[in-house]
Amino acid sequence: MKPSPFDYHAPRSVGEALKTLADAGEHGKVLAGGQSLIPMLNMRLAAPGHIVDINRLTELAAVTVEPGGVRTGALARHAQVERSRPVAAAQPLLRQALRLVAHPVIRNRGTVVGSLVHADPAAELPAVLALLGGSVRLARPGAVRDVPAADFFTGPLESAIEPGELAVSALFPALPPRSGTAFHEVARRHGDYALAGVAALVRLDGDLRIVAARVACVGVGPVPMLADVTEVCGHRPPGSADWGAAARAVRGRVEPEADIHASADYRRHLVGVLAERALRDAAEEAADG
Repeated sequence: MKPSPFDYHAPRSVGEALKTLADAGEHGKVLAGGQSLIPMLNMRLAAPGHIVDINRLTELAAVTVEPGGVRTGALARHAQVERSRPVAAAQPLLRQALRLVAHPVIRNRGTVVGSLVHADPAAELPAVLALLGGSVRLARPGAVRDVPAADFFTGPLESAIEPGELAVSALFPALPPRSGTAFHEVARRHGDYALAGVAALVRLDGDLRIVAARVACVGVGPVPMLADVTEVCGHRPPGSADWGAAARAVRGRVEPEADIHASADYRRHLVGVLAERALRDAAEEAADG
């Protein structure tokens, strides 16, 4: 299959890219990793009139550890972020999630920011950004805005990015002390999209008692589903927390849909199993420091 005709642009600067996108408006699409866009073009699920290839904008490939967390540029590849020791030290959930993304050949090319913009509800990185309360930085000529994750994902394959805007980076906030994270999912085959997945974050106080416990679920709704279960398992040491009750609370909040891969009941069951596992592992990591 072949894509419908389009005009190809290869800007040499961010300013040129922003102007090209502004001129293209709703008919423009950005090409970075292309791991989602190229198949959609070939199957004609997307038919933009202009493709703006940003792969020559090397300044957008930076991955930096800031006081507030990890900032990934628009050209930062999955593998680049996954293999970074400073990133793993500042925000371990990124590595935990990225190791589950597709296969190495995909991670070598796909971009972190591109995955966020694609906004697939079965993808791992939108759940990570939502759980951490991160943000995506969007730019257009003469203006920049940071959109929090809570407002960025608006529906399946839909985000808050507007025509003419370029997502230039994403911020994944650092964890406070005595925090732990985990990411678990189930897929039919290794590298497939998950039937369901759960990212968990648990934080302890100075007495090693739970003061925060929340999860983000993938594959069970149009956007990453967040659930705060602190009241169910909080204010006690991780070893005496009722993780089963917390998992049941999460399972009761999701409303998955059935498809050819799994029934709604099976996905709901998976979310409960994975939530208990992820919360327990995150709590153990927090206790271990």
